[in-house]
Amino acid sequence: MRSLTAGLFMSIDGVVESPNLWQFDSFDDELGAQMTAMMGAVQTAVLGRSGYQDWSAYWPGAGDGDPFGAFINPVEKLVASRTLTGPLDWQNSTLIEGDVLDFLADLKQTDGGDISLFSSISLTRQLLFAGLLDELTLMIHPVVAGAGRHLFEPDDPTTRLELVRSTITGKGNAVLTYRARAA
Repeated sequence: MRSLTAGLFMSIDGVVESPNLWQFDSFDDELGAQMTAMMGAVQTAVLGRSGYQDWSAYWPGAGDGDPFGAFINPVEKLVASRTLTGPLDWQNSTLIEGDVLDFLADLKQTDGGDISLFSSISLTRQLLFAGLLDELTLMIHPVVAGAGRHLFEPDDPTTRLELVRSTITGKGNAVLTYRARAA
């Protein structure tokens, strides 16, 4: 059985959208090392439509000199979208056919490395509340972003989580990994 994880950069005021606008001066080597370790276990990346469109416009041109580019370009990428049509241009990218929750539940039952969700706020929420997300890592930067989308919405259901790992980096980033708490 494969593990399905998600990780999001977050400001202390809860913003997860466009972290490139506010995380630049607090991203440190310790956070980079943790991300490198995570990437080593990931065999399959899952992206939503917006994330796919943004990342496919940038990462193919970033080259292999960038550690994340060297990871994300060749890895298998599955894209959840109701509006995109295939085939997709970015190497190793495939549209998820049918219901995304059923597809990912079935994928988790196969052999292979970790499945990691990238760059999708709504899909992260959907998978967490459906009980399909095995771990959620929040990388909280010591900054108030002020504006942008939050991970959670006011009408989300009460959901109990348990902390499974935590680290504070030298620049004050809190890396907190949660999983759903058993009832």
